[in-house]
Amino acid sequence: MKTILLVPTGEGVGLTSACLGLSYALECQGVKAGFLKPFSQETKIEADRTSALFQHLTKSETVEPIPYATVTQQLNCGESDELLEEAVRLHRQIAKKHDIIIVEGLLPNARDAFASELNSALAKALDAKVIIVSNADIHKASASAEKVEAQLRHFGGASSDRTAGVLFMRTKGLPEGSAQIPLTFDPSLRLVSDTNKFVADIQKTHAHIGTAQLPVIGLVPFSNTLSVPRMSDLAANLQAEWISQGEALQRRVLHSSLIAANIEHELDKFVAGELIISASDRIDVLLASGLASSNGTPLAGLLLTEHHAPNSQILDFCQAAIKQGLPILHTSLSTFETAQSLMNLSNEIPVDDTERAEQVTRFVSSHINEEWLAQLLKGAYNPRLSPSAFRHELVQKSIHAKKRIVLPEGDEPRTIQAAAICQSRGIAHCILLAKPEAVVEVAKARNIELPFDLEIIDPDLIRENYVAPMVEARKGKINELQAREQLQDTVVLGTMMLALDQVDGLVSGAVHTTANTVRPAFQLIKTAPEYSLVSSVFFMLLPDEVYVYGDCAINPDPDAEQLAEIAIQSADSAKAFGIDPRIAMISYSTGTSGAGADVEKVAQATAIAKQRRPDLLIDGPLQYDAASVESVGRSKAPESKVAGRANVFIFPDLNTGNTTYKAVQRSANVVSVGPMLQGLNKPVNDLSRGALVDDIVFTIALTAIQAEQQVEAKASKAS
Repeated sequence: MKTILLVPTGEGVGLTSACLGLSYALECQGVKAGFLKPFSQETKIEADRTSALFQHLTKSETVEPIPYATVTQQLNCGESDELLEEAVRLHRQIAKKHDIIIVEGLLPNARDAFASELNSALAKALDAKVIIVSNADIHKASASAEKVEAQLRHFGGASSDRTAGVLFMRTKGLPEGSAQIPLTFDPSLRLVSDTNKFVADIQKTHAHIGTAQLPVIGLVPFSNTLSVPRMSDLAANLQAEWISQGEALQRRVLHSSLIAANIEHELDKFVAGELIISASDRIDVLLASGLASSNGTPLAGLLLTEHHAPNSQILDFCQAAIKQGLPILHTSLSTFETAQSLMNLSNEIPVDDTERAEQVTRFVSSHINEEWLAQLLKGAYNPRLSPSAFRHELVQKSIHAKKRIVLPEGDEPRTIQAAAICQSRGIAHCILLAKPEAVVEVAKARNIELPFDLEIIDPDLIRENYVAPMVEARKGKINELQAREQLQDTVVLGTMMLALDQVDGLVSGAVHTTANTVRPAFQLIKTAPEYSLVSSVFFMLLPDEVYVYGDCAINPDPDAEQLAEIAIQSADSAKAFGIDPRIAMISYSTGTSGAGADVEKVAQATAIAKQRRPDLLIDGPLQYDAASVESVGRSKAPESKVAGRANVFIFPDLNTGNTTYKAVQRSANVVSVGPMLQGLNKPVNDLSRGALVDDIVFTIALTAIQAEQQVEAKASKAS
């Protein structure tokens, strides 16, 4: 058991972000960390912010901290030992389910003079390694080091084996562009040269900071983007009331503009993410905001100051904007008082702002030294592929693959944003099939920055090139007129590009049905030579591990031969994504405990799969609980190497598979990635029509990896 205590040098250092970021970095190394905040410093009785965010992001249980009133009372009564004993009890409660625990220390401040001393006692009581968390300024190395030095004294100084490192948060003075937000854990963003230079400057006055004994484990830049509040966060701080709440929970204030001059000179301020501030009697500003929103520009919101709120007649003119979600606030504060309040807004992440918490978590984790993490974990854990590790591997492998992926739904907003992310991060080279002017218009309205090398192809300019090849591909089934007509569908056009090796994969389905995406693939791409059918898998991102479910989307009632093939395809897919497959053939009966045609089919499929692929760990028939729950597996199938340990689940038919995946997804709030099609000559993948931008990004990454896997397989056969 390892415990890491994060000790801040003061307020405003980003302690919550540091805890969440370290937890995520560990998860990406295959280790699920527990979290504990033993002592609350909140005087009000409310849910602890860090604990609540940790529970939401990791889906892990934690415990409530000891209330502030109890902490101060026991310290005042000389009962510090009893207080620490309670902290140890909470720690042991978390330790039952985790091999490593992150503990959040107390903030030293003017009110709580006991914080540093209690942190020191807590480190001893929990036998914890200590990470000092501080803010920094690149141009003030000595002053930054002095803050760390002040805390080190409480833990035995620089020579103590209690201290494990220093994490510098909210670092100012770093070059522009260093504060980009990663899609997932991305160690390539770590500022190695900047860190080395900063450490060298520190060591001119504090030689021990940055050594092997006390390494600097991360230099996290200050990010304006990650410090931005939502519109909903402004109301309480500004004593404001809602005229229209709209999308206040989603819209973020990237920047703000006070409109004081004539409206004709201020129109350049009405851009995506802008908070428009104006006196409430400026009807022209209200109307301009409404017009901008109606034209598709997602302003952060409108903040009206002084005087009275606009009357209903004026608001009637803005109904179109209000229906599109424009948040409108009114405060009786003066414009100057409003500006002051905005400047004093806290940088801390609100409990309910989970989107920002997720971004901050990925951002911080990407700046933590991977080598330090590996040393910390060395020899102490049995890593498994966690959901975070799966997503990390997905992105890293796709970057390495460098594939071209065509997106037929090229003017769809989520697809455009996903393509921009993939292109800028090198996840794939994306090709949007759409009118370039339509893509630019959508990007402008949604404040999406299009990378210069993002490829946008007008379908009308290339369609004719594919008429003859399509007639040849479907010889005897269609003529030129029919081919030309079918190629009006950009999914068919993109599939032809894939068939002719002009791209490496295709992703569609954000606005098309599964049939629209899959049918052209069946007709033009067809199955790989070694397979007789196409099937699908979902990657189910459970809290502690990633499971593979197949087939839940394509084959209604496969026979034994087909079911064996689905199992083999799914096992190979699992391997391609870093999962060591243990395959369970699911049935309503385990072993020979039941009988019937359905059970017999699964038994035959298991035998066929074992014969075809003796290298695979496969067993069946197994009931789902016997496959997934260790105690049930030992009871029902004691000789099985799969029972109780399965991570690839093959369902006997589509009815069972689709029902199970949806039940698990919805009831357990599990993220599912897929369906990923397998068995095709070239990779084509379908999206849910409710897909989020991240879902599309991960599906593009998944498609790129499939393409690379197929290239490697062909090369292996050729040799």
